[in-house]
Amino acid sequence: MPLTDAACRKAKAAEKDYKLGDSGGLYLFVTAKGAKSWRMKYRFGGKEKRLSFGLYPEVSLLEARDRRDAARRMLRDFKDPGVELAAMKAAAHSPGGPTFKPYAEQWVEEQAGRWSKVHRTKSHRALERDVYPALGDMPLTAITGPMILKLLRKVEERGAIDTAKRIRQHVSGIFAKAVSEGLVPVDPAASLGKALLPLPTTKKQPARTDVVKARAVLAAVEEPRSSAGPLVKLASRLLALTAVRPGIVRGALWEEFGGIDWEADDDAPEALWRIPAERMKLALENKDEQAFDHYVPLPRQAVDVVRTVHRLTGRVAFPFPNGRSNYRPMSENALSYAYGRAGHSGRHVPHGWRASFSTIMNEWAAEHGREGDRAVIDGMLAHLPKGISAAEMAYNRAKHIKRRRELATIWADMLTEGLAPAADLLIEHEG
Repeated sequence: MPLTDAACRKAKAAEKDYKLGDSGGLYLFVTAKGAKSWRMKYRFGGKEKRLSFGLYPEVSLLEARDRRDAARRMLRDFKDPGVELAAMKAAAHSPGGPTFKPYAEQWVEEQAGRWSKVHRTKSHRALERDVYPALGDMPLTAITGPMILKLLRKVEERGAIDTAKRIRQHVSGIFAKAVSEGLVPVDPAASLGKALLPLPTTKKQPARTDVVKARAVLAAVEEPRSSAGPLVKLASRLLALTAVRPGIVRGALWEEFGGIDWEADDDAPEALWRIPAERMKLALENKDEQAFDHYVPLPRQAVDVVRTVHRLTGRVAFPFPNGRSNYRPMSENALSYAYGRAGHSGRHVPHGWRASFSTIMNEWAAEHGREGDRAVIDGMLAHLPKGISAAEMAYNRAKHIKRRRELATIWADMLTEGLAPAADLLIEHEG
């Protein structure tokens, strides 16, 4: 039964969002907070899509029906009303056609379904900082390749070579959308990739790849006379034991740790650190590796570390909070400074534990006739070997979880031999 204006006025908020149907795909969408908006469901190219016609009562029932009818006429002409209306909206921004910024903002919104929140924020910030000041108010039709290259050169001049390449990709994506909608004839950013500076050769992170020397790094950082605080020392040990990236340890949340009774003193044989794909993507962005939820089996030495940390910060979200605020993670420089003050500058950096683990454990596997462990070790580092799909790697990780726990224990036993228990690192703090 078609809606009436009275029914629209009387629609109230409920526990959940709900719809009041009209006809022809039109309905009034009422949120749990009481907001009312007009929407239309339709199908185009075999896919279900949706249009939004504005808020009620700013857009009346009659106006919503008029907009529905206009959309249905487009469908009869084999046109996608969503695309047509977006192009009309963009064109209204300037007499010379749509200008770059509002059209780019629309493109960014459309990426929400395939971009992580972190990636979306970072990409949007780059457009605001480096593109909009130069091109934001210009019509798309007036923007040329040399104009885009000029702003990319400015990004390169500050040393952000990789950022310049990503910005070009974003600008090209925006123009590709405009080409598909008939707003511009060509993508002026498409051919600029070869004109940009090449990425500098990646330097290997300094790392100790002998287990005795690696153990000495931990001992130096944890030395009682060290200026590092207890949380920095404990973060350093957890980083070494798990071989994750430093940012993963710094930004850890208590909710990520499972299989541990915080009040017990057992080995917690099922302890597992589940690092969400969202945080893995942040750490892996712009690297040739695949990000998805990463599971880190925790050996008893790592369990000792997190239990010890829990005594200090178990009531806040971050196990390793910032020294100035419990609502922010530890500073990214805290561990680097500690390693430098311990005398390992240029010899071993926090990120170097990944190389240490990979080298030492692969050598151990070769010595013990365990060549098959190489793939497991790669999985523990969240590497995606060439020729292996992300889905296959995810399956392999789940399949090898038992062996990963065994290898984690072997690594922890080697690394912590002769080191004091994690709880001892609190003695000075609690004394």
